[in-house]
Amino acid sequence: MANLITVLIADDHPIFRQGLSVIIEKNRNLRVVGEAENGEEALKLTKSLQPDVVILDIDMPIRDGIETARELKSLGLPAKVVFLTMHKDNSILRSLRSLGVKGYVLKDSALNEIGSCINKVAAGNTYLSPALNDLILENVEDTKRNELTPLIGTLSQAERKVLQLVTESKTSREIAVELFVTVRTVETHRYNICTKLNLNGPNALFKFAIQHKHEINLLA
Repeated sequence: MANLITVLIADDHPIFRQGLSVIIEKNRNLRVVGEAENGEEALKLTKSLQPDVVILDIDMPIRDGIETARELKSLGLPAKVVFLTMHKDNSILRSLRSLGVKGYVLKDSALNEIGSCINKVAAGNTYLSPALNDLILENVEDTKRNELTPLIGTLSQAERKVLQLVTESKTSREIAVELFVTVRTVETHRYNICTKLNLNGPNALFKFAIQHKHEINLLA
């Protein structure tokens, strides 16, 4: 079939994967070539199957969607990435460009939107669920950014450099190589940064780094 677009689905809920697969293949130009239940499996299948589009649930075990997207970008794989999530998240929305993600779809509307999303991103365009429009228009983050800038200034020079490299979506191993230190040293810096900035939860440091990238670069 001409212009066939191949798709890999990564989500840890098999019933959701199956439903999404059925909806996708109702589009005659779309073909689901694989399914993964976690980010690690998604990476392996992307390498072997070379799909045109990879759909990643953000909240997955072993490797979550953000970490998987970061690794796909690091490997230079050509697949276009689409995020699936249950939540509207301004920090994730801001991270799309740095991660090379082309689409962001809310799970509660995925069955209605996924076909259009895949076709759009496969063509090199971006796609955001219409329900995210309010996030795009929000300006409250500017106030938050100004309030937290002084906290960035409390970091040591080494910690600020690590934080700057985090804004570039670099892994701890990549940062260690660039700074000529051990991975353990980088992980210690990351822990200290999170402690000083009161950051908690999965990907909290990366989300903060993307959200405050301008201030971090000024202070690094």
